[in-house]
Amino acid sequence: MSNRGSTSGVVYVHSSPSAVCPHVEWAISGTLGDRADLRWTAQPAAPGQLRAECVWTGDAGTGGRLASALRAWPMIRFEVTEEPSSGVDGERFCFAPVLGLWHARTSANGDIVVSEDQLRALAARSRGGESFAHSVDELLGAAWDDALEPFRRAGDGAPVTWLHRVG
Repeated sequence: MSNRGSTSGVVYVHSSPSAVCPHVEWAISGTLGDRADLRWTAQPAAPGQLRAECVWTGDAGTGGRLASALRAWPMIRFEVTEEPSSGVDGERFCFAPVLGLWHARTSANGDIVVSEDQLRALAARSRGGESFAHSVDELLGAAWDDALEPFRRAGDGAPVTWLHRVG
């Protein structure tokens, strides 16, 4: 792998049934081309579920490939972040059962980036302040933040695994 387009990010598996954990590791391993041996810990926000996180490095676009691979298990909750790299915005992917997958571009400091076209479309379809506010919440992934926040807080201080994309 060349350094051009190289980036890093984090995979947060907020909750997974224990039987699915090996599949999650295989999905991450297959995407990164390196063995993912995650350290799973209990998820206090969902008794009987486990959580893990890993820091990864790879080519730009790896975050999207990781999120796509993890969507195969609709019963897990996860987030994938990708840091901005040369000429490429960062990204954030969130998945929660029932809500599905949400994706947004992120700035260097991690804020959600909303494009001019997204704002124009939002303004065109909004019919008043409440409608506009609801549409802004959708763009910013508020429903996913609300659904995942209890799982994020419960994971504070959990162990992190470091992974690198090979090839």
